[in-house]
Amino acid sequence: MPATHLEQGVDAVSERTQNRAQKSERRLAAQLAAQKAAEAKRRRQAWAGGLAGVAVVAILVTVFVLVAPGDDDETEPAAAGTPSAAASAPAGGGEGVELPEGADPALNTAPTVTAGEGELSELVVTPLIEGTGPKVESGQSIIANYVGVLYGDGEEFDSSWSRGQPATFPIGVGAVIPGWDQGLVGVTIGSRVQLDIPAELAYGTEPAGGRPAGPLRFVVDVLGVE
Repeated sequence: MPATHLEQGVDAVSERTQNRAQKSERRLAAQLAAQKAAEAKRRRQAWAGGLAGVAVVAILVTVFVLVAPGDDDETEPAAAGTPSAAASAPAGGGEGVELPEGADPALNTAPTVTAGEGELSELVVTPLIEGTGPKVESGQSIIANYVGVLYGDGEEFDSSWSRGQPATFPIGVGAVIPGWDQGLVGVTIGSRVQLDIPAELAYGTEPAGGRPAGPLRFVVDVLGVE
């Protein structure tokens, strides 16, 4: 039997209602998908930010040694400073490090640094490997690998080798501890030197900020200047 006008109208209304419902369902599904994608992106960003924060903290913890002591104790050496995260050199450290032309390949291997003997009352600079490059001048920024230990017992407190790259920082201008300024100006590039530094040329006997107290021993490889 042919459909009446009423039946045809009902069918048309029903079809439009179904179409609108389907469109609403599609819009809702798209909105839910967008919300999930946004939440996932926020989680990824939060996770990445957390990892970056951990990495920054780790760097700051491991490179504190030569950071200037500041004004927390006026009796501490006025000049101190170490390679910081912002001042690290682009070259790698350890095996495969870019050495100066003609340098001893031994500079590719971390030195073994032991405790000193007896009382240390003055700075002692001992060449371990003689470089053939030009001498370091005051005001230049040197690129160096180093290991630092307590002079009395040989306990290591800092090392650029453990971070996998040399560090770069100004020398001879009060940016590092006096023992470094006095001991490294004039050293030839490509050298490995041992610096035995009395407390008054390091951080003193009661430094703040977790810095090492008393006399210190460093073995420093001078790899270049900027």
